[in-house]
Amino acid sequence: MLKLHILAKDKNCKARTGYFETAHGRVETPIFMPVGTQGTVKAVNKDYLENDIKAQIVLSNTYHLYLRPGINVLNEAGGLHGFMNWHKPILTDSGGYQVFSLSDLRKLRFNGVEFRSHLDGSKHFFTPEKVIDIQRNIGSDIMMALDECTPYPCDYDYAKNSTQLTSNWALLNLEAFSKTSALYGNDQFLFGIIQGSVYKDLREKSAKDLLALGFDGYAIGGLAVGEPSEIMYDIINFTTDLMPEDRPRYLMGVGRPENILEAIERGIDMFDCVMPTRNARNAYLFTSIGTLSMRNAQYKNDFNPVDINCECFTCKNFSRAYLRHLFIAKEILALELSSIHNLHYYLRLVQQAREHIKQGDFQNWKSEIISKTTINNNKSED
Repeated sequence: MLKLHILAKDKNCKARTGYFETAHGRVETPIFMPVGTQGTVKAVNKDYLENDIKAQIVLSNTYHLYLRPGINVLNEAGGLHGFMNWHKPILTDSGGYQVFSLSDLRKLRFNGVEFRSHLDGSKHFFTPEKVIDIQRNIGSDIMMALDECTPYPCDYDYAKNSTQLTSNWALLNLEAFSKTSALYGNDQFLFGIIQGSVYKDLREKSAKDLLALGFDGYAIGGLAVGEPSEIMYDIINFTTDLMPEDRPRYLMGVGRPENILEAIERGIDMFDCVMPTRNARNAYLFTSIGTLSMRNAQYKNDFNPVDINCECFTCKNFSRAYLRHLFIAKEILALELSSIHNLHYYLRLVQQAREHIKQGDFQNWKSEIISKTTINNNKSED
């Protein structure tokens, strides 16, 4: 069983800091997981990821790895850790969100989901049992159960049926997990995903169903799919009260820096999102004074670092003017330097959150950070 060791709690809110142990190392929480969907964090060398960004855990995706390079290749490589030469923890999403996003290419059934590959149109069928088998071959430290991610808006009846489907699949996931073993000599853990859209009674039922099964950790899914932030925060706050105190709480696919801080305040421990790297590739950089668009002409002769308060590789070695030049010239290096910076910003943000929870002033610090970082954020894109 995966236990969250809580080191400190903020007395004024639900923020907490702690750690859990995996076969590939300790993960300190709250934590942000860089997204390495296809076995790589886009445009970022693993040495920067480990030594400059100081990522403790990365996320990869079952759906994408199943299609390419395929589980046979991963099995021959000794799992994803060996294949991508990353020897820290890995979490794999079940592919449920990708199936949700391919709504025109999939058909839901009681025992799984049929879908067509976005690569070549070939037909595939994911059952809970098959998703466990794929993740056994991947060898990730944390595996996610197969679920259905509901869209927003979503009417109550659809959400109710979807939530029950996720509960049914959760049992099948857990049975398959219990009947199989890790392939590469390292323990694997399985997280269940609480669904229910924006309906609190469905969230409560989903949580009760999953807690009765006894997963190693629990995620909140089905948020950050278009609902207003206020609704998202309310559902997070409601749902974390239903989740075990001694297990990691994972909010899937969130989000902006202010979303992460608001969710930490409401008791969340783990996050992932493509935003830092996707924004970086589009020249939007997160800084202590807000989001900057590096293609703007105002940076043509600006020889300051991107963020004077940042000590990442990019900020220590290059200026705003140079990054702007790289983007205007369409040089590939722009993507790497910007991605390094944005990921460093996110990992530093959660590191600071851990420190301020221990100091007992998380809420005041959070409010100060949000008031600064929301400047110019209307110019960013996800």
